[in-house]
Amino acid sequence: MLKGISPALSPELLKVLCEMGHGDEIVLADAHFPGYSVNGRVVRADGVKVDTLLRAIIPLFELDSHASPLAMMAPVDGDELDPAVEQRYRQALFRGAAGPAIERIDRFAFYDRARAAFAVVMTGEVAKYGNILLKKGVTPPFAD
Repeated sequence: MLKGISPALSPELLKVLCEMGHGDEIVLADAHFPGYSVNGRVVRADGVKVDTLLRAIIPLFELDSHASPLAMMAPVDGDELDPAVEQRYRQALFRGAAGPAIERIDRFAFYDRARAAFAVVMTGEVAKYGNILLKKGVTPPFAD
């Protein structure tokens, strides 16, 4: 275990986050997501909810500042979103501060982006439409 790094982040997930470059995307997928069908790099985070992972990742991960850095699935026709899911994720990411909008995209457009993503993290999240995609930005220089 390392100081200052959440135990929710496995060594494999830390490695993936470190290997990602500017503009790469990672999907934090709910337990229903077809992760293995859409991407060859899948990291398991069984039993861990997406908001827990977001809280653990965001201190280590710079969101892209030039493109929409966050995306979630839009509901299919006739279905509804639970607004508490996005609120939970926004709270985990920004702790009440303003942050960029979360773009809502069609389910199949989300799958396309997941196919092109650097990795998919399969979580224990069971909320409907509980998937979120993060686009990595440029990491600021480390101050000695």
